[in-house]
Amino acid sequence: MAVAWSRPSLNGSSAVSDGRPFEQPPALNLEIFSWENTDAINPSLRGSHRQMNATLLSAVALSALSSFIAFAADGLLLQPGERVITQPELRQSVGPEWSVGKGKWEPSEGVLKVTDIPEERHIPVLHLATGPASLIWECEFRFNAGKSFLVGCDAQKHVGRVVIGSKNFKICEDSTEVKGKSPSHTLSETTVDLKSDEWHKLRVESVGDRMAARLDGVELKAEHPYLATPKVRWWFAAGDSVQIRNVRVTDGKPL
Repeated sequence: MAVAWSRPSLNGSSAVSDGRPFEQPPALNLEIFSWENTDAINPSLRGSHRQMNATLLSAVALSALSSFIAFAADGLLLQPGERVITQPELRQSVGPEWSVGKGKWEPSEGVLKVTDIPEERHIPVLHLATGPASLIWECEFRFNAGKSFLVGCDAQKHVGRVVIGSKNFKICEDSTEVKGKSPSHTLSETTVDLKSDEWHKLRVESVGDRMAARLDGVELKAEHPYLATPKVRWWFAAGDSVQIRNVRVTDGKPL
């Protein structure tokens, strides 16, 4: 396969490299010639079309493969589905799909600021109505003076959660959790070293009885029957002065 480009000449016609004008020249033309056409234009190109064809096909295949690998690598369990559940701009409000459970959640200039209300005696919580969808939850957060950051999900009670401190990152299921009596059951855990004044990127994915999370490139995966409990909502929970931005929640489909 050979490729020839047309170019405008001084008299307004178009010509290929041998100078012969086209009868109806376009402003810009990219033509793919057969063996016969290529040989008619320039016999010296005989046979070279096969090499060019293989080269171009290889380049296209490599580009497609690279894009697929990069896309697949971004997902842990899921790739984004067609529905964006929420992607708040965080300018004036978070949107009607959200509801405050505890504390104050104040959006301004694209950043959501968390404030604890001491008399509530509970970490600030912000709920998102999602239904039982497989889900991808993405955001960035900064601790500031806060000590903890969580993303979790509920049915009639808590189902599961991702818990992050400055030195610890874990996935838990909540079948054993009773407030003030027994803690959540840790399924997967690792150490981290998060700076309080830096933004950290989090991605959480949930499908069936599996949950996965990536924090600044560190990945955790967990599986437990209780995680398959149909969810009605997800939530943020965060310590006082924590900031959140670039929130995006979508449904997901298997990789």
